[in-house]
Amino acid sequence: MDNHWKAVAVLEEPTRRRLYEYVVAQAAPVSRDDAAAALGLPRTTAAFHLDRLTDEGLLAFCFERRTGRTGPGAGRPAKLYHRSDTEIEISLPERQYAVAGQLLAAAIEAAESTGGSPRAALDRLAREYGESLGESGQPLLAILERNGFEPHPDGADIALANCPFRRLAANHTQLVCHMNLNLLAGLTASTNSPLQARLTPTPNHCCVRLVATTSP
Repeated sequence: MDNHWKAVAVLEEPTRRRLYEYVVAQAAPVSRDDAAAALGLPRTTAAFHLDRLTDEGLLAFCFERRTGRTGPGAGRPAKLYHRSDTEIEISLPERQYAVAGQLLAAAIEAAESTGGSPRAALDRLAREYGESLGESGQPLLAILERNGFEPHPDGADIALANCPFRRLAANHTQLVCHMNLNLLAGLTASTNSPLQARLTPTPNHCCVRLVATTSP
């Protein structure tokens, strides 16, 4: 997330933003000379901002000979810029719709290949995903924070102030909340936490609460 913030901040500079918009609008990679001429900038200014966009992962570059010639006398290849494969998504509060989309798509594929229930496949895959999060070796609270749950200790329990799947859960409550329940159950199990994931719908909170196992 820190890297995403830095990348977005880079685009606050007007010239840099114009250069980014120009590059990504082109059908083919562009050179420093192309960009400088298109925006009416000195070549050194265009080069500086293009390299800064590259450093932050917003653009990528390659080297090509524009003349098509090869061998001695063909000249040095030009440095050309194009959109990078990096995807940057920032939302406040944090959402994890890409995670939900991957789990839902994988569940449909699994059900089609086995003839089983898509819901059962989703529950299984969500638990496996939660278990994979716990394999990082980080403390439970840190993992919850990193994945947008906004955990707050509440006595022996942990309340989750944010639902990373809020809009989906609003329209598909049973499906998404049970997916979330299984995800968090897998996470608590893989971190050997004394807490259990339980469905406890609460206004302005995640539908799941992590409850101490000694609780009734």
